[in-house]
Amino acid sequence: MPPASTIPLSANVAQLRESATIAVSQRARALRDAGRDIIDLGAGEPDFDTPEFIRRAAQRAMDSGATRYTAVEGILPLRQAVAEEASHRWAGAGRVQADEVVVSTGSKQALFNACFALFGPGDEVLIPTPSWTSYYEMVTLARASCVPVVGDPANGFKVTADMLCAHSTARTRGLMLNSPSNPTGSVYSAVELRDILALAAERGWWTISDEIYIRIAYGAPATSTLQVAPSRERLVVVNGVAKAYAMTGWRIGWTISVAPLARVLTALQSHTTSNASTISQHAAVAALTMRDAADAAVGAMVEQFRTRRDVALGILREEPRIQVLSPEGAFYLFLRAPAAEGGASAGDRFAEHLLEVGGVALVPGTAFMAPDWVRVSYAAKQSQVEEATHRVVQAFRTLSR
Repeated sequence: MPPASTIPLSANVAQLRESATIAVSQRARALRDAGRDIIDLGAGEPDFDTPEFIRRAAQRAMDSGATRYTAVEGILPLRQAVAEEASHRWAGAGRVQADEVVVSTGSKQALFNACFALFGPGDEVLIPTPSWTSYYEMVTLARASCVPVVGDPANGFKVTADMLCAHSTARTRGLMLNSPSNPTGSVYSAVELRDILALAAERGWWTISDEIYIRIAYGAPATSTLQVAPSRERLVVVNGVAKAYAMTGWRIGWTISVAPLARVLTALQSHTTSNASTISQHAAVAALTMRDAADAAVGAMVEQFRTRRDVALGILREEPRIQVLSPEGAFYLFLRAPAAEGGASAGDRFAEHLLEVGGVALVPGTAFMAPDWVRVSYAAKQSQVEEATHRVVQAFRTLSR
């Protein structure tokens, strides 16, 4: 088979890069299969089992024959459950209706659908940076231009309305938001979000708000853009069941937008993947409607994440030269790698050393357009998190000499 570089590719994918997070996990798996002791802290996936009440709901759905195609936009009970959940928890800008919800095969597809439908050639899209790697690729696939807006590390890399304004032009079409953030774990306050959304409304920009981690927060509940947006006319909120309910493999996400856009997203999806897995949709209904059981499961998981975070931060801070953000949400630590010589990426060198020598997989910051940093996931057993964090400190000291 010829290498990809010799295949005549469409301009649609000519610049496409493999997901860095997936690449790290594949390399870690290969080393583990070869007999190496590898601790994988690269994956963005909760290490908990899907709660039993959700699994039982899937079994009941399968036994009752829920194995056929559904409506492209998802089964009505799930769209109603999403609308009710959003209205119950976050809808400051008015109640969400079922016809404003489109269910997709994971939140990644929901994000892609929104980018592809809203952005195109000549458009510029503001992306707070560092940011999840796929945002840049999705915007590029839509033939639009990414405009990274680099935040201040002293403020958890969060951006402000003034910073977004300074990077905007007449071609600015919209922006991508993510809170709690991957990779930093930073959480935007209600005031910060309100200022950003007011600017977007004033300029007529679209805002795509990725809120997949919104229920994984360690202080006060994280604020949704639904709570503070002046209106939902140009707002698309993306969420799903993957992170909060430990349902990554079930592949259920959704968008909440105004009904006319929801119809466009449905039409787009009808020509790509069509409906999400029927059985998974029924499982997601249970996750959203059996609220007491869900809240207990989510709360227990978040508490364990909090414990792991605190233990890992304590170990890292034994080395005073390590600069690490204290995450308020999600399950990532973002830390600055020791400087590299000769123009090399500090994050790439640190990540490679840790994997090949230290036996710890993490994601270099180049994946998030922050080449001097690395992302460490603490979605692993606490004993593994502790051992891996000690190895991170040792590697930092070795490369800092």
